[in-house]
Amino acid sequence: MGDRLLFVTQVAPYRDGPAGVHGVLDQAANGVAELAEMHALVPERVDDVRRLDSRAIEDARVLALFTIGETPWSAAQQRSIVESVRAGRLAICSIHSATDSCYGWDDYGALVGARFDGHPWTQTFTADVIDDSHPACAHLGHEWRWHDEVYQFRDLRPDARVLLRVHDGDLDLAAPGARSPTFGYPLAWCFAEGDGRVFSTSLGHFPAAWESPAYLRHLSGGLGWALDR
Repeated sequence: MGDRLLFVTQVAPYRDGPAGVHGVLDQAANGVAELAEMHALVPERVDDVRRLDSRAIEDARVLALFTIGETPWSAAQQRSIVESVRAGRLAICSIHSATDSCYGWDDYGALVGARFDGHPWTQTFTADVIDDSHPACAHLGHEWRWHDEVYQFRDLRPDARVLLRVHDGDLDLAAPGARSPTFGYPLAWCFAEGDGRVFSTSLGHFPAAWESPAYLRHLSGGLGWALDR
């Protein structure tokens, strides 16, 4: 059996109430399974991490996350994830709402690169390709027109290599809940964590993303980078 990719799609409540359920999760599971095959990985979907033993994490090559809410990772699982990433045994691929998870796990924000801080906008926008040499972006040209939820973030890692950012002027900064972080409105980034690698994209809310070869190539390129291939 080849290296495994664990795709965690758990929907968990927040501390103060329920989280919304993404209707696209089954579609995303099919898309991620396709990408896993392209990268010679064996996909396994996980919809409840409480049924996943720490050994499964230690044996995996990739942890792909499309989670929301307080994912109930145990302390042992948390340690296993952090240690495996830092040792270079485990790559992280964070998708869409994964940044809106695990507020009770202090290390988690650093592990995915930022914390979700609201999404005042759902619209069509231009994504500026900041790094067109990166395999997640090389097929996109200098700009990419896209329709999605636009997240704003806090606590973006200072060493995050931003790959995509919303074009200046595309967002209504007077929208309810809008803020203006000093780092702007990144859409995708990557970074090293010890000897491991992490790729994160906030895109992928709508079914059209998982039917889009351009989006799937974006995700595949990020996965390949995280695998250091």
